[in-house]
Amino acid sequence: MTAQIQLEQVNLFAKLKTQLQGYPILQDISFEVSSGERLAIVGPTGAGKTSLLRLINRLSEPNSGKIYLENQEYRQIPAVQLRQMVMLVLQEPRLLGMTVQQALAYPLVLRGLPKQTIQQRVNHWTEQLQIPHDWLGRTELQLSVGQRQLVAIARALVIQPKILLLDEPTSALDINTASHLMQVLTQLTHTHQTTILMVNNQLDFTQMFCHRLLYLQQGRVLVNQTAANIDWVDLRQRLMHATAQADAEWS
Repeated sequence: MTAQIQLEQVNLFAKLKTQLQGYPILQDISFEVSSGERLAIVGPTGAGKTSLLRLINRLSEPNSGKIYLENQEYRQIPAVQLRQMVMLVLQEPRLLGMTVQQALAYPLVLRGLPKQTIQQRVNHWTEQLQIPHDWLGRTELQLSVGQRQLVAIARALVIQPKILLLDEPTSALDINTASHLMQVLTQLTHTHQTTILMVNNQLDFTQMFCHRLLYLQQGRVLVNQTAANIDWVDLRQRLMHATAQADAEWS
């Protein structure tokens, strides 16, 4: 398969006034993702997982190395054009003061789509994600964190992106809602060949979802394997140990 996304020796440093280069967030990151692939990214706090998603969405620029989208170097693609193809849903999304209905329709209004098409897409994805009709008139202040996560994912899906980046999408969802979301996203990769990169340390969901897994620690890729070749018991223990160690260092 031809790589849809490709990272080559990517490095990202935090900017500090007291240092010339700063401290490393991501180091020597190299991997490829094919169209329709489901890639899970796991690792302890501070491993660089969210920073990696932000690079792929071009909210950050690497200090060195190269990123390609369908064989085209990222810097050659205008950021607005790239973000129409590569959508990022953050862990704590915002609706910018809009109602749910307005937030779902807004990106399609910006693209000048007909009202009927907009409503059809909004209806389709609210049904697919089982978003109740009575949410549509609510603002983010009237939604829980988990409800906002689900709405933000629907807002990304109405755009029909080629690549979807999800940062801990199940962290605030109940088990049934999270399981259903994983099923919808899995089906999406089959029917639309949408590529999904998902940060998720909830390994039960990760295992049922991913084709392949990246394990990050201290800004480096330590594991890049297909799901079938992962020792999930060992991975769980490794993640728990690294998370406890990282939490102790952060505190």
